[in-house]
Amino acid sequence: MARHEIEYLGKADIDAIALTDEEILAAIEQGLIAAGQGKTVIEPRMHLTPDPAFNGHFNVLRGYVEPLGYAGVKIVGDYVDNYKQGLPSELALLNLFDPRTGMPKAVIDAAGITDMRTGALTALGAKWLAPKNPRVLGHVGARGTAYWNVRLLDHLFDFEEIRVHSRRKESRDAFGEKLSQDLGKKVIVTEDWETCLKDADIMIEATRLNEPTPMFQRSWVKPGTLVVPYGTMSSLPLDFTDGFDKFVMDDLGQMRAGSLGALRPQINAGKISEESFYAEIGEIAAGLKPGRESDEETILFWHRGMSTGDIALGAAILEKARKMGVTQNLLYRED
Repeated sequence: MARHEIEYLGKADIDAIALTDEEILAAIEQGLIAAGQGKTVIEPRMHLTPDPAFNGHFNVLRGYVEPLGYAGVKIVGDYVDNYKQGLPSELALLNLFDPRTGMPKAVIDAAGITDMRTGALTALGAKWLAPKNPRVLGHVGARGTAYWNVRLLDHLFDFEEIRVHSRRKESRDAFGEKLSQDLGKKVIVTEDWETCLKDADIMIEATRLNEPTPMFQRSWVKPGTLVVPYGTMSSLPLDFTDGFDKFVMDDLGQMRAGSLGALRPQINAGKISEESFYAEIGEIAAGLKPGRESDEETILFWHRGMSTGDIALGAAILEKARKMGVTQNLLYRED
């Protein structure tokens, strides 16, 4: 009789593993290169809204990364009001499977994975698309992914000035204080969007708007800037995309699915189409296309979240956990 077990990692296990910034970036870059080489399958995310009164929904992300030998499904709840109960807005599980048999291999707490892989994708996008030697970062939003955006970007660029803003004062103050302590440098907490973003070298929008609201003004973007908007609800006025030199996306399949996302109003209005995009970020990671080609280019990088990033980071966590003897084995079945 064959005994089949599933490896399990909860939040405490992942905290104990303590991936370094370099380990996180390396895992996500490996997944991006595989995507650029055509060695992945990425299914567009699906949404489930149990009841609009709950002010939240589930995202279901599915994918396969050939070099890692895993298929995976991540289910992540995105609930705006969770802070009222002392919970993160995003709670998730990642399931890893043997792609040859369908056998479940691991179940991993993925709330932290979601945050880390999103921040790593933002940072790696900037690695290839940001202006040379960016000195000022402007970041709107203090959601879970925001911390890793700023931390991993600063790891790569060591900014002279970091500005942050979010809607709730207590949220932005706590966010700024934590970043200042962890990064060992001053972080400027601003009272409004314009003060945070205007004329920054890299602009990140990771907000928690309740509905599409045109908050991010195109006039704040100076030539040569990298703009990364990825809020679930768009903060961009309809004319925001005018005058950009390059549009880059994580995976173009993501723009074809669903009604949410930063550029959805522009897509619906016919201002942006699949042909508008210069490249997917995996093509740049794999060296198939250059990223930024001049200091004057103004570039917009839109990412909606790649299931392959979840799988790549989950696989890295699982490998390190095994070496440290942290995993728990759960009996799945006996055949």
